[in-house]
Amino acid sequence: MNVRSLGALALVCTAAWAMTPRAAQAQTSVTLYGLVGLDIASSKRSNGPTAAFAEQSPGLTAPYWGIRVNEELGAGYRAIAVLESFFQPTSGGMGRTAADPFWGRNSYVGIAGPFGRVTLGRHTNLLYLAEQVANPFQASILFSPLVMQTFTAPYGGSMLGDSVWNNGIQYTSPNLNGLTATAVYAPGGFAGANGTYNAALSTLYAGGSLTAVATVQRTRVVAGVASPTQNAYLVGGAYDFSLFKVYGALQGLRTDSTGIGAHTYEAGLAVPLTPVLTALAEWAYTRRSAPHNAATGRNTGSAGLDYVLSKRTDLYLLTVCDRLSGHGTAMTYAGGIRHLF
Repeated sequence: MNVRSLGALALVCTAAWAMTPRAAQAQTSVTLYGLVGLDIASSKRSNGPTAAFAEQSPGLTAPYWGIRVNEELGAGYRAIAVLESFFQPTSGGMGRTAADPFWGRNSYVGIAGPFGRVTLGRHTNLLYLAEQVANPFQASILFSPLVMQTFTAPYGGSMLGDSVWNNGIQYTSPNLNGLTATAVYAPGGFAGANGTYNAALSTLYAGGSLTAVATVQRTRVVAGVASPTQNAYLVGGAYDFSLFKVYGALQGLRTDSTGIGAHTYEAGLAVPLTPVLTALAEWAYTRRSAPHNAATGRNTGSAGLDYVLSKRTDLYLLTVCDRLSGHGTAMTYAGGIRHLF
């Protein structure tokens, strides 16, 4: 039995112990949850190799499972902890790839109360969360053009680091009439280099039909190694007109010393066709600059249908059209399933 298997077994045993009456008397709750999903796709990108036909995971959403712990401390305060792991249904492997740590999605502990929430550990990147507010395909690295052109290197993504940050000290404010703010500071841990850290600030408004987000971040540490300083921002949101929902975002980044910069413009649409069937569409254009005034532009568009079978299960059919300047248009076609538990 390998180390990952032993770790999983130990945590399942811990969760089982926590859900005994003894834990209940201490006003502690432990929740096991997650998502399983994959699709069958013929995938091709502009300037890429010939189309490949295969099952793929992540599909529309990266599969994961997690354990959430809440303990009531009194006076409105709670101790909280989250452990989440990605996995690959296509092969049974852990992580999105073999490079992921076991608890690759989130792993943090903290205190929540009237003041808000403070957590320590590994957290999902705030700019990645902001992108999910501003596009109809949410977290998808394979079908959201905004996310693809930011975090997916084959689609020209120039964002330094992963969609998850290590060593974070994160604070989230209380909700004030729909407005919340989140700040994270992630020290690099380099001796004599206290200025080498990652930091981000995000504000989110959700009230009525409007959802709006603004995020800025500075990255100086990638995978535990000091990197060139990169500054990035995103402003965007969504408005629900009842008959349809529109999305939009403007995003930019610049990396010091390399001269690499990028500006992305995105628009999206979700149209409920029936109570269980929704049409989704999104387009993004990124203009990427590099040293010596070299520049490239990329247009990526996605469209498809999402059919809700139940409260926890849905089916989808999607297509992606991709074109990099100077190269031909490429198409991707996919059909898949997701199940929440």
